[in-house]
Amino acid sequence: MPRRPRTRSPRWRTRGVDVAPGVLLVHGAWHGAWCWNDGFAQRLEDRGIPAKAIDLRGHGEQNDGRRLNRHRMRHYADDVVTALRETDGPTVLVGHSMGGGVVQQVLARRDRPALGGAALLASMPPAGVWRITLKIARQHPLRFLAANATLDLGRLATTPDRARELFLSADAPDALAESTASRVHSESYLAFLDMLLLDRPRPRPIDEPVLIVGAERDEIFTPKEVAATARAWGTEPVMVDTAHDVMLDAGWERVADLLADWVLALASVDREM
Repeated sequence: MPRRPRTRSPRWRTRGVDVAPGVLLVHGAWHGAWCWNDGFAQRLEDRGIPAKAIDLRGHGEQNDGRRLNRHRMRHYADDVVTALRETDGPTVLVGHSMGGGVVQQVLARRDRPALGGAALLASMPPAGVWRITLKIARQHPLRFLAANATLDLGRLATTPDRARELFLSADAPDALAESTASRVHSESYLAFLDMLLLDRPRPRPIDEPVLIVGAERDEIFTPKEVAATARAWGTEPVMVDTAHDVMLDAGWERVADLLADWVLALASVDREM
């Protein structure tokens, strides 16, 4: 069932002055809020869009390495809802990769706060992560078996070569691959099982607008999967020439500007109503 078009977009007001909706940035698997703070969030703020990146429990500054495997996708969605309730006005949710799956879970909740909209960047599709899981198993069978045997999914992502292969373009600078590898960490095994089968997104018709952005050089989610995600939310995808980590890879500025243009357009529509 297609999403019903929204006729009025919420906006923030600060001391009686119209401003763009703020954005809440939700990172993907193995990452943390840090991935947005190397320039992406700052570029949004330079366009007049309040931007806040959060660490999901067990990630980034909240990563203690001991309890990560206990966390589920629904726990991550709880973290996002909590952050939404701490904001001052309608917010645009922005989710990347696994974070896109988390945002989709939030969108499907009937008791969630009102939103200004949602953007899914290189997001996991509602069908889950079967295809990329099988691809990794075929390409790196020993590493895949070790990760599953030890429940340590960090084995799949925490070297420069693996970070480049999964997240970045093949010609990404060595310094970027090394920096990314030094900051990614393991991911919850239960969250992985949720994304694989147990608790995948369940799209439903919503009032808010949804932006779907896919990466043409993405090694994790293909253009076909991006198109499937867009169909599930009743819209058309926008493709960009970058790799999976659209906030870090070469061309991230264009992605930030695309998102900023879309968010500012929401406020413009509202002013014209």
